[in-house]
Amino acid sequence: MPGNSGKSFWFRLVRQLDLQLMVIPAMILILIFSYLPMYGVLMAFQDYDIFQGFLHSPWVGFKHFQMFFEAPEFWTVMRNTFVISSLRLLIGFPAPILLALILNEVVHMRFKRVIQTVSYLPHFLSWVIVSGFVASMLATDNGSLNMLLQKLHLVNEPVNFLSIPEYFWAILIGTGVWKEIGFSAIVYLAAIAGINPEIYEAASIDGASRLKKMWYITLPGISGVITIFMILAVGDILSAGFEDILLLAKNPVLQDVSDVIDTYVYRVGIRNSLFSYAAAVGLFKSVISVILLTAANMVARKLGRSLW
Repeated sequence: MPGNSGKSFWFRLVRQLDLQLMVIPAMILILIFSYLPMYGVLMAFQDYDIFQGFLHSPWVGFKHFQMFFEAPEFWTVMRNTFVISSLRLLIGFPAPILLALILNEVVHMRFKRVIQTVSYLPHFLSWVIVSGFVASMLATDNGSLNMLLQKLHLVNEPVNFLSIPEYFWAILIGTGVWKEIGFSAIVYLAAIAGINPEIYEAASIDGASRLKKMWYITLPGISGVITIFMILAVGDILSAGFEDILLLAKNPVLQDVSDVIDTYVYRVGIRNSLFSYAAAVGLFKSVISVILLTAANMVARKLGRSLW
């Protein structure tokens, strides 16, 4: 049996040689940019000196982790990270699913294509462009939102939205949803396209309405894809954002509501050349993410769907 399994493996490898060759570049990229740099986590347990390198820098154990846990910004950073990530999960995760369900019900194909194109184009814009657009729209000087509010007599004077902490989370989440909703919906539209149309025809004969077909056929049909993306989203819950927050929260007044783990690592660790401290915070984030990912997968396994 072992000999047969070995032959079977090489036989399949030869038969799928064209597919294997397509995978090799991706595997090389992952190896170079994801696995080889993993030795860098050693910095988290050293007082790393760029001139002494990894082999000769002094070991300090969990010193930098303790420094992070005892830092005055620790609870603020963790609160902002979890709140922003939870809002992204609660609002940003179901938004593309809802858009895909709505687009699936559109009969006019030309109108459907236009909506799809318009909705996923923002994904290809960099956050530099998007943040500039948002800042221009919310500006106190000729900003379109302030002009509209003044025309409607809802405000007497322009409001500086990007300088008021209470508005920042709503602006950040709303901008993120607008930018990614269309592109994320493509996956769910592809999953919906894989549902057997005969099931819809049978439901129509039985007198099922569009809403019931959506609830009893479409959603169960894409539940596997939804579960996979939910598991990944839970595992990534500590990644509250970096570029978007860094560009939208330029005003120091917003730091108490915008500083998350990634921006904190950049601001305190990288800019101040505290490489070991930055590595420790990043490793802490990665460990928690793995724990959350594993827990989410265990829950999904009990429901009959999991990644592994």
